[in-house]
Amino acid sequence: MIKSILLAVDGSPYSEPILQYGILLGKAFQARLRVLTVMDIRIFEWAVAIGVEGFAPIIPSSTYQEESQRLLEEKAEKVLQRASEVLGEAGVNFQLEKESGSPVDVILEKSKLADLVVMGSRGEFERWSDKMLGATLEAVTRQCTKPVFIVRKHFQPIKRLLVAYDGSVNSNRVLPWAGFIASQLQIPLAVLTVQAHREEAEKILQEAQDYLSAYALPELSLIHKEGDPAEKIVDTCKEIQADLILMGSYGHSRIREAILGSITVQVMRTSPVPILMVK
Repeated sequence: MIKSILLAVDGSPYSEPILQYGILLGKAFQARLRVLTVMDIRIFEWAVAIGVEGFAPIIPSSTYQEESQRLLEEKAEKVLQRASEVLGEAGVNFQLEKESGSPVDVILEKSKLADLVVMGSRGEFERWSDKMLGATLEAVTRQCTKPVFIVRKHFQPIKRLLVAYDGSVNSNRVLPWAGFIASQLQIPLAVLTVQAHREEAEKILQEAQDYLSAYALPELSLIHKEGDPAEKIVDTCKEIQADLILMGSYGHSRIREAILGSITVQVMRTSPVPILMVK
């Protein structure tokens, strides 16, 4: 189920935990790790656009472009060198890739050959982004057809899983991943549904239990909460000390998301632990 894992690193503080989670998952599933760093060429396109169409045109010199390219190349090489050192020491199967282009476009293209994509919740400009998600991450999660593992700034071993399940099509796609990961790692799994009506909650939880009964799980617990789904998912994660949240992605319309923010986005912004988002 997981044999090829794409690790998107950019030299930010999230790169190290991305590699550590890659090692954990690579060893658990005997998967090949594909480390990707992208030299963002948008800086050149921006400079040219400003030069041609700007209010006060400034034509970038060839020296500026050459120096910028050199710095991007140097940075990419250092990022891959560090990744090689970390993964080589861990003894996992890996390959290194360096590409130039738009990070979103390159990651989406490379994800076609991966079973799972691992990214940081923010990138190299996270110091200026406050609590917002990284623009690259949000664009990738909306367009990528493969599951995305969203990493926080600090690595911690995965010892307990929490699945947010509401019976929808997207959340139903999470169950195979939850069962597979929990059975492979032999760790407890908790299924949470946030519903106002107890009868509906019991029906949804029974559905999840029936499906997961096919997996050799060391422990399965079912949890019903009422209230705001995003808040209850994060609160429950803290209560049971889960190390990973699994959930479906973007279950509401884009109009509702623009007004209220989807449950997925709210959890992505506030979760203290990594999230595995499945479409």
